[in-house]
Formats: sequence, C-alpha cells, structure tokens
Amino acid sequence: MNQQPFRNVFKVHAGRPRAVLPYVIGLIATWFGFANPVWQFPLLLLVYPGLLAYLARTSRSPKEALKRGWLAGSLSYTACLYWVVVPVHYFGPLPWILALPCPVLLGVYLGLYPAVFVLGLYLAGRRFSWFWLGLFGGLSWIILEWVRSQFLSGFPWLTLAQGFAPWPVAIQASKFIGALGLSGLITLPGIWCLAGFKEKSARLATLMLITAVLGLGLWELNKPVLQSGRPFQALIVQGNIEQNIKWSPEYQAKTVKTYLALSRRGLHGFDPDLVIWPETAMPFYLQEKSELKNMIKTFCKENRVPLLTGAPGYESLPGGGYRLYNRAYLFNRQGEVDGVYAKQHLVPFGEYVPLPDFIPFLDKLVPGIADFSPGRKGKPLRTKKLALGLLICYEIIFDDLVAARVEEKSNVLVNLSNDAWFGRTSAPRQHLHQAVLRAVEQGRPVLRATNSGISAVITPRGNIRQSSSLFRTEVMKTPEIRTQSRRTFFSRQRDSVLAGVVVSFLILALAGIRQERK
Repeated sequence: MNQQPFRNVFKVHAGRPRAVLPYVIGLIATWFGFANPVWQFPLLLLVYPGLLAYLARTSRSPKEALKRGWLAGSLSYTACLYWVVVPVHYFGPLPWILALPCPVLLGVYLGLYPAVFVLGLYLAGRRFSWFWLGLFGGLSWIILEWVRSQFLSGFPWLTLAQGFAPWPVAIQASKFIGALGLSGLITLPGIWCLAGFKEKSARLATLMLITAVLGLGLWELNKPVLQSGRPFQALIVQGNIEQNIKWSPEYQAKTVKTYLALSRRGLHGFDPDLVIWPETAMPFYLQEKSELKNMIKTFCKENRVPLLTGAPGYESLPGGGYRLYNRAYLFNRQGEVDGVYAKQHLVPFGEYVPLPDFIPFLDKLVPGIADFSPGRKGKPLRTKKLALGLLICYEIIFDDLVAARVEEKSNVLVNLSNDAWFGRTSAPRQHLHQAVLRAVEQGRPVLRATNSGISAVITPRGNIRQSSSLFRTEVMKTPEIRTQSRRTFFSRQRDSVLAGVVVSFLILALAGIRQERK
C-alpha cells in the first residue's frame, strides 16, 4: 500500500504545531467520547482508532510507531482517568504531590495497549489492502482489550464500547458478540476511511457497517418484549452517608437508623419483593449478635420484606487470626440471614495491597482492619422468585464474572457499590455505563444500589429506566421488572466468540507474513 498520499494529507514532521495536533485530536475524541463532567458525544470515539491508524501510517519505523501510539494512548487515558486523584488523596493516604501523578502512571500503563495496536497497524499496513487492514485492526483491538481485562488483576475500564452505552441502539450487537466484539467493530470505520480514503468501496463498506449495527439495534429495541419470567419490584435506598464518618464507631447506630427510616418511608404504599441497600451500607459485622443487627431483623419481620445489604464480614482461622471479606447479606422476611456473598474480585490498593513484600510502604486507600480476602465461588442468593446474581463494586466491569453469575442461573443481576470515593467526577457515570453493557451482553435486568449515586434500574436491552442523582439521599421505587432466564447468544457462546477472534487473528497474521515473504 502506497503511504505517500497519507503524508500529503497531514505532514506530521513538517513542524511542531502539526506534530502535536494528532494527539490533541485524540485527546478531544476520547475525552468527549467517554463520560465526562461537561458533555458526552460517543460518535467521536469513531475518530480515535482512525487517528491511531494515521499515526501508524505516517511513522517511519516500528520504534516510532510504538512510541507515538504509546504517547497518544497515555494522554487519552490519563485525561479520562483524572478522577483517580480523588480517592487516593481525599480518602487515601497520599498527599497531593503523590496523588497527582497517579492517573498519569495509570495512563502510561494503559497507553501500552494502543502502542501495540499502532505497531501492529504499521506492520500490517505494508501487507494488507484497506479492507483486510481494518479487520486486522478490529481483531487486534478485541484481543488487546481482553488482555487488559485479565493482566495484572485486570482493568477493563474505558473500552470503546463503553462510550456508546448512553445510546442503546448502538450497543445491541453486544448480545451477539459481546462488548469486546463491539469495540472491534467500532475500530473499523476509522481505519477503513483512512486506509481507503480514495476508495469509494471503503466509504461504502463503512456506511454499510454503521447501518447494519444501527439497524440491528433498532430491530432488537423494537422487538416485542417476551412476557417470560416473573414480575417483581424492588426498593433501592441511597443513603448518601459521608465517607469520612461512616466508619466511625459512634456513627454506626445513626447509619442503621438512617437506612431504616428511609426504607420505611419507601415502603409506605409500596409492597416490593426486595429492599436493597448499597455496598458496606452497614459498617459493622452482621454475622455477630448486636442490637444494631436486631434493629434490621425487626424491620424485616415487621414489614415482611427481604433485605439485601452490603457489610464487612470475617472468617476466623484455626491457628488464630482471621480473613476479612467485603460481603452482601440477604435477610429473609423473618429477619434471618438467608444467604451471603463475598466479593471475589478485589480492588488492588483499595481492598488489598498486591506484592506487599515489595511495596510495604503503600497502605490501602480504604479504611479497614486488614486486607480483604477474595470470596469463593457461590450460588445466587434466592428469595422466592428472585435468583440474585451479586456483583459488588467494580465486579460489574468484568464480563467473565457477570457471565459466571448467569451460568449459575441468576435471573436478576444486582450491583452493590459505593462510588462516593470518586466524588463529583465522571467516574460514577463511567461505572454505570459498564453496568449497561453487562445488562445487554447477558440479557438480564441490573439493579444498581450505591451509597451516593448513581443508583439505577437497567433493562436487558440497556435502557436506564430509573437513575439517581449524585450525593443525594434518595429512595427509588422501581417499576415492574421481569426476571429473565433466557440467555443471549453471547452468554451461551462467549468462549467460542473469543476463540473465533483469536483464530481469525492468527490466520490473518499468518497470511500477512506469507504475503511479505512473496
């Protein structure tokens, strides 16, 4: 493929201002493409893969392609993850001088993935036509996002598909190819338009792809809703308890009374199948007998309603000591604990310190007696018609964890979270958008209960039926929702879809190598 026309379009080496402009465009595209405090326009994300392809096409060596991709990715991720400063400084042990570099360090790491993507396009651009180059780029992006979701505990935040969560019509393909597959499709228009900008067929293919994705979305959204499953309603309580006081022993009783008062107010004239409180809503050990626990038991018995709440828990060890867990407890209508779920995927530096022998100086960012331990695989928590698939905090961003809940026959997904750590930043909305993707992928309603927002009710088609405001005390009476037992294509064939991506990538890469040898 001739690179000369692309150099004429945009000469990055002609001068400093023009050399900087691609990175500025990438920064703007990602900042406004993902949720931010100003204004979000997801369509801008189509520009980003094309920009990375441009950096690949105008690079003079593999080293330069790698460096430019890393710089573009680092800048974009750092800007979109600016909010990391808030938890590590305001609620963690780090002063400003150490907190400010944290999003930069995270962005520098995440920038490695676009760097590999740009390097791949640089090498493949000499072997493939515009069509196959786009497919190569799309498959590469899927694999890189998957690796990012697994490596070093995983961080599948700011996937390309996440940016389109506010537009349900654009994400329905996720129920067939997953959010990772959708991210791969999102890369195609930019690469095709750049690599084949003189080809009418490239523009036509781009238009056909966008039309197909949106057409599928319209078809899925307008299909009659199958009246399968059983209808239910829930009461979601957002207590909005301040982070700097909720763990104080003297404030425990007031916390319990606040949640009980809000719940009683919400039950007035409303008979839900479940009351839901957020992650660690109860800042004490519910497994122990106490007057505070008795208050909760009395509430459930008097109102004949089951209650799901987050609270810390522990397990005594035979040789002394204990393990600490981040748990969810299900109280039945008689006020007895009917089920317990312990969070399985913990937040590094938030709930435990990885490699403590190498970094003993860095304490956890959240208050606690000791490092949390991951929970064991369990079954859904059940109350009559509901089989609750629990996901605590950012577990909702991992598609494999959510898939496991559905494989365990959960008919409703419940995400208990506490996003107060992020303050009034874009992080809570970015977190919510991940929950939207999981609802569509797995075809399950998602009930999201948070301490300070954004609590929400999400349909299996990705529509946000209800949502709360940030840092407000709210009680949400959900509309009638139906449990779901049917599984989406992606839910049934997730492993096959991912395997198909890897095999297709290898075949295409081998074909490119053979073509180069010729």
